[in-house]
Amino acid sequence: MSPETSLNGSTLEIRGLRKSFGGANVVDDLDISLNPGEFVSLLGPSGCGKTTTLRMIAGFENADAGQILLDGTDISALPANKREVNTVFQSYALFPHMSVAGNVAYGLRQRRVPKAELAERVADALQLVRLDALADRRPAQLSGGQQQRVALARALVNRPRVLLLDEPLAALDRQLREEVQVELRLIQSRLKTTFLFVTHDQHEALAMSDRVAIMNAGRIEQLDEPETVYERPATRFVAGFVGQQNFFEGLTGSVDELTGPDGVRFRAAGRADATQGSPTSVAIRPEAVELQPAAEREDLPVAPNACAATVEAVNVLGESRQYVCRTDSGKTLLVRTPRTAEHQRFATGTRVLATWRPEDVLVFTG
Repeated sequence: MSPETSLNGSTLEIRGLRKSFGGANVVDDLDISLNPGEFVSLLGPSGCGKTTTLRMIAGFENADAGQILLDGTDISALPANKREVNTVFQSYALFPHMSVAGNVAYGLRQRRVPKAELAERVADALQLVRLDALADRRPAQLSGGQQQRVALARALVNRPRVLLLDEPLAALDRQLREEVQVELRLIQSRLKTTFLFVTHDQHEALAMSDRVAIMNAGRIEQLDEPETVYERPATRFVAGFVGQQNFFEGLTGSVDELTGPDGVRFRAAGRADATQGSPTSVAIRPEAVELQPAAEREDLPVAPNACAATVEAVNVLGESRQYVCRTDSGKTLLVRTPRTAEHQRFATGTRVLATWRPEDVLVFTG
């Protein structure tokens, strides 16, 4: 496996997968398909069933029902060591008494791979993760990011058809985590191995994945490209879980114009699906809200997709500036703008008019 070699990822298909513990459904009739060479993330809150799903695919847990298909072949009844999938765990599980090379070679030795082939594959795997110069070190002599790459090389050296990753970056600090995210994505793109990545970190999932599956209560609520999941969440749960939203509840009227109990009116564009059922809430991303001094608009009535508010707090969030505003009806409204000179800044106590576009209004029914 040279760095240029593709492992030719496989198709992974899950059909009607179920698992319960103590009578409670942890994974409930789950369906998902991964294309060859695709990077898919399972994203969801703790307890949603994502790690249990991964463990059933790996063969560490038996499913109560359903099928796990690898290139069309049902592997549900196979033991873990016969499934041609490998797992990278959150803890890395490196052997402290072995060198880096020894850890990477462990699985090949268990398979009794000939020494010459073993040495070549270990060298290739370490070169791939840029650890060939550290082959003789022990895990305790490595940084957290380097240990993570050893665990990745140990999994990839076995040439799995699918690689499963169970929150492998969770133990890293933020800066190192972001660096390893980039490296991991580059390695996956180069090898074209099918990756199924479990995380509860939405930024991680959106940054790395070809598609993201949002899990809730053992089911997948949406499976889409990261941009679609963020900009067009399919359900209210997805809208609230991925990123931040300003939610307005208790709306009445038609999809053409909805009115909240505080009198704020909303018009939405491109939401024909919202005509099915009764719209009850809308969501607007903080970065979709624009602010201007209220004094400049005092002579105009407040139109749809606008409301008056007062700035209560200003927070600098690295690349952005967040305004915590209070509407005249007492609702908290978050507004986020780029922290650049051309964007007008507002001090605490400033009266503002908040506006947003119809295409940024998300309507949820039921």
